[in-house]
Amino acid sequence: MKKQIPQGLYSITYESFSNGKNNIEIVKELLDAGIKILQYRDKKKTKIEKLKQCEIIRQLTLNYNCFFIVNDDIDIALSIHSDGIHLGQDDLPLLKARVIVGQDMTIGISTHTPVQANKAVDDGADYIGVGPIFKTFTKENIIEAVGLNYLEYCIMNIKIPKIAIGGIKLSNISKIANLKPENICMVTEIVGATNIKETINKAKEIINNSY
Repeated sequence: MKKQIPQGLYSITYESFSNGKNNIEIVKELLDAGIKILQYRDKKKTKIEKLKQCEIIRQLTLNYNCFFIVNDDIDIALSIHSDGIHLGQDDLPLLKARVIVGQDMTIGISTHTPVQANKAVDDGADYIGVGPIFKTFTKENIIEAVGLNYLEYCIMNIKIPKIAIGGIKLSNISKIANLKPENICMVTEIVGATNIKETINKAKEIINNSY
């Protein structure tokens, strides 16, 4: 049975920005700090390296009742029985992915335009990423920031959950939270924080005060 993706703060691993900590160390801190939605993303490791990390992280997320999503690697997602898979616009098409993973796995897809958002809905996506809202440097092929207007469009017109992502910091998260998307994703602001738990608590406080 497909699990419902929780609302709230959404975190993504990013080892290159994690102050020398590996993904496992970061994930343990994220879970201890109360993160309930976690995506594993690593563009630099080999398949076997990613698999080994995901096997450990999957058990950790089960122990903490955290919704676990694997980025891009459908084979890894299936092998570790993750809750979801996240696809980009240049990955395997959503309809093809659904045939492979079946109906019980959540599929999300990154979107940057209204056309992409509506196609995601038509193709049966369970949620969409909306962004990058602000300028971000966490991806090598930098996509221009779409701004708050696109997020507003999605909130008004897209009925499946929306995850706002891209350049979101404690300094600007209130602008996102005021629009009330189901989820808000922070990447480097969290994994690169000196005190991860404190940063997460501050973000949650801002989000909760806006809803």
